[in-house]
Amino acid sequence: MVDSHRPRRWPAYGLAALMLGYAAGKAVFAVQGRLGFPGGPPVPAAEAARYFLDPSLAQGFAAASGVLGACLVLATVTAVGRRLPRGVVLAALAVMLAAVGGGAGIMILDGFVGLGVGWRWYHGIVGLVVLGLATEMTRSYWTATRPSTH
Repeated sequence: MVDSHRPRRWPAYGLAALMLGYAAGKAVFAVQGRLGFPGGPPVPAAEAARYFLDPSLAQGFAAASGVLGACLVLATVTAVGRRLPRGVVLAALAVMLAAVGGGAGIMILDGFVGLGVGWRWYHGIVGLVVLGLATEMTRSYWTATRPSTH
């Protein structure tokens, strides 16, 4: 039987690595003043002009959100993170899971069905992996921090 009070760490480490990769890609585009994500569909200049934020500032915020997300994910499997209130961490994980799930869902749907965004089938596979890692990491934290009944 698996000890439910011992979290599975590999989903958190994998998701943290992906979030740091996301942050790095966004930082590169922030320096270049471009919208989008390296390896993803290009964002036409006309569409980029519709945004109120400067592309560098928008990408800077996105890079910061990736680093913050990686820190939150790592907090679920570290001793320091375990001292944080469970309710606060679960609320933050719920928000993160919704945001990551939304982005991954768009990649999955557009990669396999075609929404017109420009993601390819292999982006859909990456979306499935990200969604699976985020779900398993959240489930692992939920069960590992559950108050004991005995």
